[in-house]
Amino acid sequence: MPKQKILTGILPGLVSVLGVALAGAALPSVAAEGGLVTISRDAADLPGPLAKGAPKTHKITIEAKEITADLGDGTKYNFWTFDGKVPGRFLRVREGDTVELTFKNAPDSKLMHSIDLHAVTGPGGGAVATQTAPGQSKTFSFKALNPGVYVYHCATHLIHQHISNGMYGLIMVEPKNGMKKVDREFYVMQGELYTVEKIRSAPKGTLLTHSPDKMAAEQAEYVVFNGHGGVAPLDGSSLTMKAKVGETVRIYWGVGGPNYTSAFHVIGEIFDRVYNQASLTAPALTDVQTTVVPPGGATVVEFKLDVPGAYLLVDHALTRLYKGGLGILAVEGPANPAVFKAEQTSGGGH
Repeated sequence: MPKQKILTGILPGLVSVLGVALAGAALPSVAAEGGLVTISRDAADLPGPLAKGAPKTHKITIEAKEITADLGDGTKYNFWTFDGKVPGRFLRVREGDTVELTFKNAPDSKLMHSIDLHAVTGPGGGAVATQTAPGQSKTFSFKALNPGVYVYHCATHLIHQHISNGMYGLIMVEPKNGMKKVDREFYVMQGELYTVEKIRSAPKGTLLTHSPDKMAAEQAEYVVFNGHGGVAPLDGSSLTMKAKVGETVRIYWGVGGPNYTSAFHVIGEIFDRVYNQASLTAPALTDVQTTVVPPGGATVVEFKLDVPGAYLLVDHALTRLYKGGLGILAVEGPANPAVFKAEQTSGGGH
């Protein structure tokens, strides 16, 4: 299906509200403004399932990097990252494996950083062993005892500021017997930025300033998906995922936060299965419209794609959509009038 036809599936009310005409448009651009780097991780950037076998040791190195980068709306922000991307790498190990983790802090960092993995059984989740000054490194090991999908984040004072600025990610501990095979997997995390400048008020090229007061009041200016704060398609979304009719997709959804609980919803789809709170051993919920994920938490959802079009990933606390919290799942394939048959209208809607 041509790209422009995919975009006509975006709910017309969103088109009206954002004040843009999508029919005939190309998929949103992912290019950063003015040659700036982008720290937004591609949602398809994650390793595949692990091969079954005896427990093994994974040697993993993660480096804290402070980077001035494009925010997605033409402004800039001083992100603090794991390995230069938000979120950090999707780490994948198996129940019973051992992880030997080396944590580095880049020489040009201004601050100390660390890592706390919620998959760790041990003091601070590793944070007590990894308080690392610029140019230094620390190593510790842990055994992955409990299957599930877990958040990891920086745990250096002030913890909430380190998290907000981009220092979060997910680690999956696969059950010994693995997971059911799906056609595509995606990795998305929601976070918040607290800036002195009001969202979309500063001229392009402005370096935005962190606001401790707004953070203390939990009044975020931006809600970001994978570190991207533009509202697609108004600013262009780096969080555009692609799939085909007939495929089953799995989304690993985490909330770095540090404060907001997410009401994760895909507009125009129903979750066939939800691994509630990212528990991979409890029976999955079925036929779920919206699932709640707290800060520092995660979920896993699966659904089969029956109809082509553009499906919007949102936090159903919908004010946050206008703060940047939006992704697009672009689905190509033949029409399916037995499931959905309609003519596009203008006016109300999302």
